[in-house]
Amino acid sequence: MEPVCKGHVLVVGMAKSGVGVAKLLLSRGYQVVVNDRRSRSEMEASVARLEALGATVVCGNHDLSLLKPNLDFIVKNPGIPYNIPLIQAALERQLPVYSEVEVAAWFITTPIVAVTGSNGKTTTTTLIGEMLFHSGQQPLVAGNIGTAVSEVVGHAQAGVPLVLEVSSFQLQGTASFHPHVAVLLNFYPAHLDYHGSFENYTAAKWKITENQTSEDVVVLNYDQPLLRQRAEQLRARVVWFSRLQLVSNGSAVEDGWIVLRLDGKSLPVLRVQDVALPGEHNLENALAAVTAAWVMGGTVAGIATVLQTFAGIEHRLEYVGKQEGIVFYNDSKATNPTSARQALNSFPGPIVWIAGGLDRGDDFTILEGLLAQRVKAAVLLGQSAQLLAEVCQRAGVPVVNLVTSLAEAVALARDLANSGDVVLLSPGCASWDMFTSFEERGRMFKNLVHTL
Repeated sequence: MEPVCKGHVLVVGMAKSGVGVAKLLLSRGYQVVVNDRRSRSEMEASVARLEALGATVVCGNHDLSLLKPNLDFIVKNPGIPYNIPLIQAALERQLPVYSEVEVAAWFITTPIVAVTGSNGKTTTTTLIGEMLFHSGQQPLVAGNIGTAVSEVVGHAQAGVPLVLEVSSFQLQGTASFHPHVAVLLNFYPAHLDYHGSFENYTAAKWKITENQTSEDVVVLNYDQPLLRQRAEQLRARVVWFSRLQLVSNGSAVEDGWIVLRLDGKSLPVLRVQDVALPGEHNLENALAAVTAAWVMGGTVAGIATVLQTFAGIEHRLEYVGKQEGIVFYNDSKATNPTSARQALNSFPGPIVWIAGGLDRGDDFTILEGLLAQRVKAAVLLGQSAQLLAEVCQRAGVPVVNLVTSLAEAVALARDLANSGDVVLLSPGCASWDMFTSFEERGRMFKNLVHTL
């Protein structure tokens, strides 16, 4: 809920969400200071636009002098950690530190569907939006998926569902965020460098349900004990999805069909073999989306159409091309070991695996079984290359190579592959040691493949 007094705000971080929320708050009468550690010359267009709207922009560092006595709250970019001195000092002064999602939601009255989880968020969010669209609705899709929530506030009219992908970073900065439908896909160790522990990470995820009431719905993965065990403590009505069990309410797999389960009775939606997205993990994403879309008034026909035709999102098991019988896939969005494991599990092999990136202390031993079964060669780069090499060697991967660039990795992977093999970029790591984002990494991979 929006504060009654329109006071003074500090926006820390001028990425897309920071610019968006600054513009939103300025339009609502707030006094806004925007801060970024980059230089003005690096952000010239954004600085000029915000200053023209009345913001004060301070660049070059996160100086403690920004914490003025009249400051009412801070909006922090989700990528900026809480342990920087500016944010620590604000918290010590008991200044509220919100995320852009929290603040944007103050100005939204339309029903929100919010999707979170360790893996599958973007795919599931996109599927829900498409299913509602093919059911005759006009949903807006935003959040961590690429469009800042603050950018769609003006379009969120009554009756228009808003489907949001929300990360643990964004949820940690919420206080009153209240989705009508909350979807929790799965919990796996991730972002422990940011949150400090798995317990803190899952606590941030559970904030998606914190303000729900008995009139709301939470969609949970029945196959995950951590989610199943918490269900009785939630105020919202629980609806399940399951790939392994025939749940009484929600969606499940029965006799080779995706079905909606309504009070123990089954409503067929589509045969599993007709789902366009590959992999067991994508079947789980599909089931979650089916449940959420149905709760939001989606039709069986609209839902089935999307399941049959939606081939995936960019950088997530994205088909890149085929050369001399070798198939190339871009899975740059696999930024943790669990996501890489899902990708490896999507192909029977043989796989030439390109992996590695920022070392965040993740546990790669969970990959050893699949590496032994399916990977004929590994081409490794980035900070985590040596650690991954040790994991591959323990698993018995026949060929393990360390390289210093993605260009070198693609060229070597092509040489190591034979007709019928899959060359899979699924790093299992964040990209920030060598790239600005996983998107940049994925685009470079595709360009390199096309120029082979």
